[in-house]
Amino acid sequence: MGTPREPKPVKPFVALLSNHESLFPSVEGDLRSIFGSIDSVSETFPWQVTDYYENEMGPRLLRRFVSFEPLTLPERLPEIKLRTQDLEGNYQWFEGGKRGRRVNIDPGYLETSKVVLASTKDASHRIYLCSGIYGEVTLRFESGHFQPLAHTYPDYRWQETLSFFAAMRSLYLSQLKHSV
Repeated sequence: MGTPREPKPVKPFVALLSNHESLFPSVEGDLRSIFGSIDSVSETFPWQVTDYYENEMGPRLLRRFVSFEPLTLPERLPEIKLRTQDLEGNYQWFEGGKRGRRVNIDPGYLETSKVVLASTKDASHRIYLCSGIYGEVTLRFESGHFQPLAHTYPDYRWQETLSFFAAMRSLYLSQLKHSV
């Protein structure tokens, strides 16, 4: 029989999506007030995965990942998702009675063996956490590398993304070692 144990702290991150690269520094500043100091930022990549966001956010979207120094508890993921949704509301556009986001902020966390994303949408590969938020394992660490799963989003399969998460994992392991 197993013994219940509290989980180790996890490393929070967000994936930013916008066609206004000039917004990223402002959004990152707002995110610091939620998460604390930023300890890694990926390059900014052109995001041409789908046209799903084009009506709301426009063309030529850009993807950037940002991780935060303070580790947190995994059960905070729903709260973090709700807070990032509120923050997205601060960056809305309004035109002719229509509104939309100028930035999409998708939070998640990294731990030793996986990358977990938060979502407001249910699907067969997601589990309900609380407060209308679901969790999804999107990458698993196996044989020394992050590996995508059948449902992993295309931009989380990119080599640049996998390299960023590998570096973030090394930083996380160092932080864990020094936090004990």
